[in-house]
Amino acid sequence: MDRTTYTTRDTAGTSGGRGAGPARRGPARSGPPRRRDSRRPAGPGSVSRTAAAAARRRELERLPRYWFANQLLLTLSGRRPVHTLLGHTLPDAYDRLIELAPQAPLRPAETRDSAPVVRRCDEYQPRQGVIEAFARIAYGDRLRALAFRLELAPDTRWRCATFDIGPTA
Repeated sequence: MDRTTYTTRDTAGTSGGRGAGPARRGPARSGPPRRRDSRRPAGPGSVSRTAAAAARRRELERLPRYWFANQLLLTLSGRRPVHTLLGHTLPDAYDRLIELAPQAPLRPAETRDSAPVVRRCDEYQPRQGVIEAFARIAYGDRLRALAFRLELAPDTRWRCATFDIGPTA
């Protein structure tokens, strides 16, 4: 009969029993070997403010309401051509974009004003597959409103059905 010898670890960290190898100190490691260079990865609390803000902005851009608000803003401020929204709008909304885009109603009045940005965008869902969104557009010290309606198409893509930028003055 074959007998197997097992080694046991005592509290001092030395192995006992026959045929034991050199003594190991501390608990046995189960993870990858530790890095020994000075370039340690940053801890979880050491993310810079700009990196955290960029991560939040990327997270918001994944929401349909923020994506459409930014795309409408770029088009209505004259920074992007209308045809970039061709597949993302329904025919009535696209026709309205064609009318308004040459006027660039969301372009800052003075050239020294900063470029308009979506300050905040909220939504209301009156029923499944419909989002009514409203955005606050800021440029310089002015605020404008942008409201739009998104509808989920049969191909599971959101499309802008209508939009309103409020009074222009």
